[in-house]
Amino acid sequence: MTGWRILSRSMAGFTLIFLIAPLLVIVPLSFNAEPFFTFTPKMLAFDSEGYSLRWYRAILDDDVWRGALINSLIIGGLATLIATVLGTLAAMGLARGNVPAKGLIMGLIISPMITPMVISAAGMYFFYSDFGLTQTHLGLIIAHACLGVPFVVITVTASLTGYDWNLTRAGLSLGADPWTVFFRVTLPLILPGVISGALFAFATSFDEVVTVLFLGGPEQVTIPRKMWSGIREQISPAILAAATLLIVVAALLLVCVEWLRRRNERLQVSTR
Repeated sequence: MTGWRILSRSMAGFTLIFLIAPLLVIVPLSFNAEPFFTFTPKMLAFDSEGYSLRWYRAILDDDVWRGALINSLIIGGLATLIATVLGTLAAMGLARGNVPAKGLIMGLIISPMITPMVISAAGMYFFYSDFGLTQTHLGLIIAHACLGVPFVVITVTASLTGYDWNLTRAGLSLGADPWTVFFRVTLPLILPGVISGALFAFATSFDEVVTVLFLGGPEQVTIPRKMWSGIREQISPAILAAATLLIVVAALLLVCVEWLRRRNERLQVSTR
């Protein structure tokens, strides 16, 4: 048994290193004082002159980078809001046991998660073209909301598995209307799952580049699209600085999700 434990931990450690190694290269290179994508002799010697914040300052001082950041926040924020509302309502409906074709409906809702992104983006392009939504912020917001809904549905559905529906019935029997029961009883109990789904939806939108390439125009440049075009047109370590910032954002989101998961477990235990 000891040998199996050592083997399993070794495999887990190897997998972790395999996943984290590229990130460990990007972060220090983003502080390179020279416009290179390799470690300079001064960096390898840990000489302070080999490190600089110039590429982070370049992002802050560049109007294109700032515009890309603003677009990412606007599109991601509004798409997250729409995805959270629709996903929560869908999860509430699917949580009922008397929904016909429940499995089919759930499969259709989460299909954007398993469909290759290039196929989804191409389909959205041809569909949105008929409504004039290509090369518009509204089109990208709707597209990113579609990609975020499955994450909200899954997390909220998981939260509802431990929800006692007798609480809803009790609220209704005491004279409260359905909306009051939802906001005063149901939502506070499933709020960790709702927030977790919203965080996943925001991360999906903030990181998405394929749909932006298909649907976006010159005014809809986001951080991932700017990084993509920078790699193809003008290679600069500023791309590494932007990637490092995205890594920090992703890490913070993961910490929030883990905290919410543990809080949700404690809430479920306390309500039983």
